[in-house]
Amino acid sequence: MKIVFIIGSLRRKSFNRSLAERAAGFIGDRAEISFLEYADIPYMNQDIEHPAPEAVQKVRDEIMSADGLWIFSPEYNFSIPGVLKNLLDWLSRPLMPADPQRITAVTDMPVTFSGVGGRMAAANARKRLSELAIFMKMRQMPGEEAGISLPAEAFASDSYTLSAEEEQKLRNQAEGFLEFIKR
Repeated sequence: MKIVFIIGSLRRKSFNRSLAERAAGFIGDRAEISFLEYADIPYMNQDIEHPAPEAVQKVRDEIMSADGLWIFSPEYNFSIPGVLKNLLDWLSRPLMPADPQRITAVTDMPVTFSGVGGRMAAANARKRLSELAIFMKMRQMPGEEAGISLPAEAFASDSYTLSAEEEQKLRNQAEGFLEFIKR
């Protein structure tokens, strides 16, 4: 089984990357985990959509080789970060021009979401991701997602330790996602 982790923040010390690394530890050797590198994809532009730019095709190929996607996203201004939205815009586009079925790299792909953020634990970003998943015809795992609320001092120190409850929530999500992918 292969799961691609997508981190919605490009920040070097991203809390969401740290959360993803923790989730990867819970999954262990039960699945191959890869972290999608997508910082070099261009802005979505229909003028360059077909054939897809090389960086976009590379991302699509990696995702299409996966059995599931796990997206870890912060919340920027009550929504998802622009870099993540740009990636999802590319992934939402049909692979073939004028395809009446609109088959994309993520059609029927199992997906789950987690987020680290401020007081609201990236709830708005996770909600927007859920809405996009429905529109993009992805198969979203039902149930509780790991939303982590950071105290203000975490942003100043660039460090945070998950509580036992948060660890368990993330562990439950990892276990649930492994089972969901198998369905």
